[in-house]
Amino acid sequence: MDEALLRGLVPGVLGILVRRGADFAAAEDAVQDALVEAVRVWPADPPRDPKGWLVTAAWRRFLDATRADTARRRREDLVDEEPAPGPVPAVDDTLRLYFLCAHPSLTPSSAVALTLRAVGGLTTRQIAGAYLVPEATMAQRISRAKRTVSGVRLDRPGDVATVLRVLYLVFNEGYSGDVDLAAEAIRLTRQLAAVIDHPEVAGLLALMLLHHARRAARTAPDGALVPLAEQDRSRWDTGAIAEGVGILQAALARDRLGEFQAQAAVAALHADAPTAEETDWVQIVEWYDELARLTDSPVVLLNRAVAVGEADGPRAGLAALSVLDGSLPRYAAVAAYLHERAGDPVTAARLYAEAARAASDLAERDHLTRRAARLNAGRDR
Repeated sequence: MDEALLRGLVPGVLGILVRRGADFAAAEDAVQDALVEAVRVWPADPPRDPKGWLVTAAWRRFLDATRADTARRRREDLVDEEPAPGPVPAVDDTLRLYFLCAHPSLTPSSAVALTLRAVGGLTTRQIAGAYLVPEATMAQRISRAKRTVSGVRLDRPGDVATVLRVLYLVFNEGYSGDVDLAAEAIRLTRQLAAVIDHPEVAGLLALMLLHHARRAARTAPDGALVPLAEQDRSRWDTGAIAEGVGILQAALARDRLGEFQAQAAVAALHADAPTAEETDWVQIVEWYDELARLTDSPVVLLNRAVAVGEADGPRAGLAALSVLDGSLPRYAAVAAYLHERAGDPVTAARLYAEAARAASDLAERDHLTRRAARLNAGRDR
């Protein structure tokens, strides 16, 4: 098969789909799927009109994706804004799709990326941001995953760990406010916990509930972000906190610690503090040490630097931060906060402004810009 011919046809096919009403990102995905199908089908049955074949195949995939997205949104509309507590009756097809997309023929990272794109409804940009990689790199990873599964039967479910990772990332994207998928992720994790007796499933459910309990207090009426230390704790959902803590305690009692249980333990310590000043930062640092041992994640170490700064002082936090890569997302924001705490408003203002320029979320960008402006205004007085 002439791959150069295929590549040469892509711009024209994209243009036709866009003129028919597809937005560019959806058209790209549809053409990509059609190319995967062409690679599979054409060697045995080459078409007489390659471009016409691609246009037809891509348009069908665009329509299928549009219908699937509409159906998914309709399901989400039926879910209450806040997830109901207690057991759920049965596992629906959505959770089954998560398992099927986490196919054993894929690496865990590719399975997560494919499931987030195909079932979770996240964009390639959102997935790339979650993985801390360029969008082009993630697009290639998803393309390879699609090619891998294009010739296999999706009849062997993947493992629980991969599905948990997907649910966690879907929840995080919904919790960020970019898309509202947090309640759906909690609903599916409840279903998974109802059918699988696993401490990490329970740990993830506890983590979601504890984070979701603070959702109402995370933003001001004008949409501005409210940092954890400044949140009105009377607006936290005490019922969700109690449920999350109970689930976590039962999971920890089984002595099979995993990263989701450790993260939930950090969230529980925040939820247990009547005020920000009464937060047990020493225990939080210990839990971050456990998390670092379990995951070796730079994001964990970044959060640990903040906790060290609260437990042992901002200079200790800056020392913990200094060993990390300065290109990490939110590195500049953490450095700015610690420098502000250390009494260096000039450096803090500069770093807040740098962090604001790098922020992709509008609310976060506004929050960081206001922090920089406040410090600069204080120096001008």
